[in-house]
Amino acid sequence: MLIFGAFGSQGKYSVINTDVVIVGAGPCGLFQVFELGLLGLEAHVVDSIRQPGGQCTELYPDKPIYDIPGIPVCSGEELTDNLLKQIEPFDAGMHLNEEVTVVRKDDENSFYVETNAGTRFHAKAVVIAGGVGSFQPRQLRVPRVDNFEAENVHYRVTKPSQFAGKRLAILGGGDSALDWVLELIDVAAHITLVHRRDEYRAVQASVDKMRKLVADGKMDVIESARLASVDMIDDSINSMTFQPKDGDPVDVAVDDVLVFYGLAPKLGPIAEWGLDINRKTINVDTEKFETSVPGIYAVGDINFYPGKKKLILCGFHEAALAAFAIKQQIEPDKKVRLQYTTTSPLMHERLGVPD
Repeated sequence: MLIFGAFGSQGKYSVINTDVVIVGAGPCGLFQVFELGLLGLEAHVVDSIRQPGGQCTELYPDKPIYDIPGIPVCSGEELTDNLLKQIEPFDAGMHLNEEVTVVRKDDENSFYVETNAGTRFHAKAVVIAGGVGSFQPRQLRVPRVDNFEAENVHYRVTKPSQFAGKRLAILGGGDSALDWVLELIDVAAHITLVHRRDEYRAVQASVDKMRKLVADGKMDVIESARLASVDMIDDSINSMTFQPKDGDPVDVAVDDVLVFYGLAPKLGPIAEWGLDINRKTINVDTEKFETSVPGIYAVGDINFYPGKKKLILCGFHEAALAAFAIKQQIEPDKKVRLQYTTTSPLMHERLGVPD
């Protein structure tokens, strides 16, 4: 039995049976759903960020893209919206804000996959469409915390109720920080929002709501401030000192710290799955886009082969060929026939095209 990673907790979830688990909900991962769906294969998608779209929505949602065939120009957000619309007929499972931590080959024809949230899958194939890797939270950097993670420092929120009655410091100035301020304001005993600047990257409506809460005395905000030091008891932070650009240091007593300094792409747990890694990419063949492990495929920016070009349109091509290879892998005794969406009644049925 071939095992990648460590065994995770079995959790409270039942195992989801599916044809394919796709790791990554960027453009290539979403288009992989479409190509698999055309061939009658079911897919579930897992991504570590909170919305589909990968780099297109996380790093440049408003920047124009000019090299998508048939679309003269679109934003990253528009491309994602169109891909989500395109895959609607296939009803793919979408598991966001979760990271795949375990990939275990149960037998020659199936895999066990588990996420850090305890979601478990039994799949016939795995496609890694992780772009430049999974987006990992930027870490809190301060003396005495550099070498280990304090028990009460959080980079994701999976169970808001755990912060009931707690004194929270929420660090950051983007959508995630503001969203959780608004979500937890009636849960926590007190919230202090700390931002390194006085301008926010969050939507203005959220900033306005936060300002109103501050004006009403329901929370505190410290702006243009850097973290100077922390005080710890055992492995937990019990207070933090922030130094504003102007004025005296501010001490904040905390029970928990939520850090939203943004995300950085890293290969993450994928590096531990026993694949043939080429620096920060995964070697694949150019016939099936299969990795060194049979049944695991890689498409998009995360793969490597001679002549590789990191373009979205190349990833779409790779997803199409990987889908045919996966279909043949799952049904080895049947010929996989190429059918055109323009004329095929079967394609029309799968796409929900009216007669």
